[in-house]
Amino acid sequence: MNRAILDIHTHRLDATAALIAVDPRQFDPQPSRWYAVGFHPWHGIDLLTDADYDLLEQCAAHPQVLAIGETGMDTLRGATLDEQGAALARHLQLARRMGLPVIVHNVRATQHILSIRHKAGLDDVVLAIHGMRGNEHVARTLLDAGCYLSFGARFNPAALLATPHDRLLIETDEAPTSIHEVAASVAACLHLTAAEILDIATSNAETLLTKP
Repeated sequence: MNRAILDIHTHRLDATAALIAVDPRQFDPQPSRWYAVGFHPWHGIDLLTDADYDLLEQCAAHPQVLAIGETGMDTLRGATLDEQGAALARHLQLARRMGLPVIVHNVRATQHILSIRHKAGLDDVVLAIHGMRGNEHVARTLLDAGCYLSFGARFNPAALLATPHDRLLIETDEAPTSIHEVAASVAACLHLTAAEILDIATSNAETLLTKP
């Protein structure tokens, strides 16, 4: 099965050449598809039980699952930050056990996310920050922490320019646009071609998603 992934984060279940993010309770792997599984911080993260996390672990062991997520923290929506942080820590612990990266939802929560990872002794768990829209300072903070940054249809140009090519990913998420259109937009900002961006993103996705 071809594992070349252009789009590191989408919720479109029919997407190809993509990493499809799904809730474990809706995980239904289809042929020639690749997945990330996790509990989104908006969706009842405070109500999860041990059985839910057991299901997450079962799904994470599936050969078509290449990452944990989308999970993370959002200071504007969802459960309390303590509840979101506890859920994030459990996702990170699972990622460590499974040798998988984590696709992270981050809305004004950079320091919270990095602090939770550090305090849990999980700094070696690799994070890919999806839908990166923060400014250059946020980008540099995340890059210094070893994160990959994934850019979609909307982004801060200064943050994109600050991102080394070997940490750059692209995505569609839920936007009504194709990954090729995203690549073209990112390429224009970086003075590269869309084909070059697709090559860079695909290579980085392969590095990110290859188990050690």
